[in-house]
Amino acid sequence: MGLAVSLKGETVGAHMAKVTPTQRKQRAAVFKALGHPARLRIVEELLGAERCVCELVEVSEGGWSTVSRHLSVLKAAGVVEDEKRGLQVYYKLSLPCVGTFLDCLAGGRAASAKAAPAKACGCR
Repeated sequence: MGLAVSLKGETVGAHMAKVTPTQRKQRAAVFKALGHPARLRIVEELLGAERCVCELVEVSEGGWSTVSRHLSVLKAAGVVEDEKRGLQVYYKLSLPCVGTFLDCLAGGRAASAKAAPAKACGCR
């Protein structure tokens, strides 16, 4: 398994395509948007299907304004998208890979516990 690192820091690994600074900012925005338990709860609810805002308010621990603010953060990061239908607004995931990522995190704890110990890097 080879490791590719560019002097400019643009390539992080042999398996990843070159990442631009703009793409890195977009990725960071997604992680930041997912960095709040209430927003994670909203995303988990949207994994199954699209939901009306009123449904998201029911399952969250916040009120309308709080849920609206969280949805705004998720939308700005590109995690969710909305569609207005009459007086109702429906949200769905625009990044379906978020579900896979959350599954990976859930299974990653058990997998990392079984991983072989790291070898010394020899930089000292």
